[in-house]
Amino acid sequence: MQSGLERKDMQAEMGLRVTDGHGIEGYASLFGKRDQGGDVVVKGAYAASLKRLAAGGRAVKMLWQHDPSQPIGIWDEVREDATGLWVKGRLLTEVEKGREAAALLAAGAIDGLSIGYRTVRAERDGKGQRLLQELELWEVSLVTFPMLPEARAAAKGDMPEAETWRSLARVLTEAAQAISGRP
Repeated sequence: MQSGLERKDMQAEMGLRVTDGHGIEGYASLFGKRDQGGDVVVKGAYAASLKRLAAGGRAVKMLWQHDPSQPIGIWDEVREDATGLWVKGRLLTEVEKGREAAALLAAGAIDGLSIGYRTVRAERDGKGQRLLQELELWEVSLVTFPMLPEARAAAKGDMPEAETWRSLARVLTEAAQAISGRP
């Protein structure tokens, strides 16, 4: 079991759709697909997390590039189906980053989705894959470089408690620093 925040990026060949310039929907995660990190999300992995969020009156956050200081919209619906984790929401064009995200999606300059989560339960199979059986879903971001090639977005048409957010911000900052090589 891992306690830190992890991310699974996806390019939505399954079709993230942008409508009316700000409505978006599509798959943030696909079941049974191996990503570039060797992980496979199994059907039902999000069920307990989504149930806990709903029971607590909380929602999965929509962020820009996993940055907790840059919410860009609202996920109105997040659910599992037979294919994967389906999301439907709207970019908040009243905020600068939401307007930018809408323009970048419409132009095709950005087209990826990524989930931010904590692994609750996983196991290794004999093929070198990690089977993610239960995940605590925190957020779904619009990103430049998704990890799962099938999560490519195609443009069409024109809260946890404060300590949870601080922890998420620390994890994301540390990950960004590790990637960039900064201390």
